[in-house]
Amino acid sequence: MKPNVDACAWAASLVWGPGLSFSFPCWAIAWDEPSPEATLIGRLCRGYSLTPAGSLIGLVRALAAGLVRGAILAALYDGLAARPASLEASA
Repeated sequence: MKPNVDACAWAASLVWGPGLSFSFPCWAIAWDEPSPEATLIGRLCRGYSLTPAGSLIGLVRALAAGLVRGAILAALYDGLAARPASLEASA
């Protein structure tokens, strides 16, 4: 069964963006105070920090990264799951 590349890309984007890169900073800001100090993710993604503006920057970047990574993952799965016709005929 081949996954729909568009659906997989959007699903990965919606999980990665709001779930990991936006909710966590908002939760951290709510329980503590905003911190402009560099974090591990802030070192990888320019502009990301534990501030309200930084969490919005992280959201946009994570949506884009999730979209691209989800599409790549689905395309790789499609390529690896494709069976040669000779194997399908013998099965």
